[in-house]
Amino acid sequence: MRNIPVNLSGYKLTIAEEPEMKMRKDQNGREEVVTDREGIAKFVVSVFAKIKGEKGEEIKVTLDSDPSGAFEDGDRVELINPRVSPYSFKNDRGETVSGVAFAAAGLKPTE
Repeated sequence: MRNIPVNLSGYKLTIAEEPEMKMRKDQNGREEVVTDREGIAKFVVSVFAKIKGEKGEEIKVTLDSDPSGAFEDGDRVELINPRVSPYSFKNDRGETVSGVAFAAAGLKPTE
């Protein structure tokens, strides 16, 4: 299963690292821009997610659209169409790595 919708309405989301273009290393070790199937660039933002009375956590979120530089560290935001995708793979050392990847269509400011 991929792109499972999630409800984060009870969480306060604060930008921990400003949005930037998502990059990865190719087979030659050069950095390249991550794009979708149509060739549109992806972006990534780190947000601190906290619910009242609990310890928060920083999560990285892949964005489908350019947030246009309108967001800075410390800004409160809401994720547009948030979703998660579970993953599991074996790394170079043969260890199994598992988790969930967060994604959203975009960001919007909150009060």
